[in-house]
Amino acid sequence: MTNDQPDELERVLLANERFAADAFTAGGLGALGPRPARRLAVVACMDARLDVARALGLGPGDAHVIRNAGGLATDDAIRSLAISRAALGADTVLVVEHTGCGLLGLDDDALRQELDASVALPLGGFDDLETNLRAQIERIASHPWTAGMTVHGLIYDVASGRLSSIGTTATLQPGG
Repeated sequence: MTNDQPDELERVLLANERFAADAFTAGGLGALGPRPARRLAVVACMDARLDVARALGLGPGDAHVIRNAGGLATDDAIRSLAISRAALGADTVLVVEHTGCGLLGLDDDALRQELDASVALPLGGFDDLETNLRAQIERIASHPWTAGMTVHGLIYDVASGRLSSIGTTATLQPGG
């Protein structure tokens, strides 16, 4: 980086100034409440190639978007979904995974050795995208905290930008 080029923090802060000046006018984003307007929550991979809002046709305030490596139904994702459902009214979950995911074929043990073998944090590597997606759907659909939510699984193709449904919708009724 040369002295005449802004660093990433400076770029972000400059972009934020433009965003805030444009989006937070009277009746803008500042007027939105915490409830998702479309009663939708999304669990998606953190991959930078996946622009969740654009790919799903979402605008500001439409959905709660929870992102992590792999788009996994981790304990924290379940916690966020439970809050989205119970406190904020979401009733539908989309789980979005994608082709070319960095966790596809990941050797958890090898990476754990590189990071710190003493930490038992699960990394979430998987060998089959559709099988993994179905497992995430099942975990959400069967968890008592997310009971009553409808859960759909989608695969995003990073080469075409197209979504495909794996045809799974699952619900668990509260108390069931």
